[in-house]
Amino acid sequence: MRVTVAGAGGQLGAALVHEFRSAGHDVSGFSHAELNIASDAAVDEAMRRADPQVIVNAAAWTDVDGAEDHPLEALDANAFGVRALARAARRHDATLVHYSTDFVFDGTSVQPYVEEDRTNPRGVYATSKLLGEWFATDAPRAYVLRVESLFGGVPGGPRARGSVASILDVLRRGDAPRVFVDRTVSPTYALDAARATRLLVDTNAPDGLYHCVNSGSCTWYELAEELARRMGIAARFTPVAMKDVVLRAPRPQFCALSNAKLRSAGVDMPSWQDAVARFVAATMTAA
Repeated sequence: MRVTVAGAGGQLGAALVHEFRSAGHDVSGFSHAELNIASDAAVDEAMRRADPQVIVNAAAWTDVDGAEDHPLEALDANAFGVRALARAARRHDATLVHYSTDFVFDGTSVQPYVEEDRTNPRGVYATSKLLGEWFATDAPRAYVLRVESLFGGVPGGPRARGSVASILDVLRRGDAPRVFVDRTVSPTYALDAARATRLLVDTNAPDGLYHCVNSGSCTWYELAEELARRMGIAARFTPVAMKDVVLRAPRPQFCALSNAKLRSAGVDMPSWQDAVARFVAATMTAA
């Protein structure tokens, strides 16, 4: 199967290229420098050359606070770029895979969100990602996968980014990371998200919206404790409450996601603890 990955230079994009290629697919990838998905002309030319059967979009504006000051750039990357890829998928009769986020919810729930729950984005980034979900459905067949607190990647690939990698770096320096004690998430290991994506495509699972996160949920404090435990260190932490931190863009406070729908499609996601263990092992080996 011919698979084209946009955003192949990032940690999720690189994991997707590796996963599909390892499974024997014919994979082409475009980094942001090679393909600006917000340009209809650039997308047309890239997809004409690749002639994909599956288009996987891992390109995104991920600077949540920066989106407040650069709304047009965030909308181009997270919404209008998705529309361009969906139109290309229609022209090539290809399947589109697109990634969204937990930020489409307002975080006021007390139980894990399911795909049918009402969205209520707060801030430019969150709104741009919800628009991207809607534009993705312009494709003849589309998987929209919500990931959350993404971490890790292919060994030897792009440097791991995000909050989990930042906490791990602080712990390795022997310092005390600042972590939220009252913000709940369902972290997503990039390698597990890539595998889930490939399984959905390979098994021709029903298309639509899925939560693609590791199983379970935790506060950032609990996640930091697990990182330290897996590293074999007695770490110190600086606990922080959300009300005490001023952020440019709001964050959803409780945003555990249920992946029951993904499991019903035949894709089991490992627990977040298992994912953290593998991430730490891979990171320590590469150090």
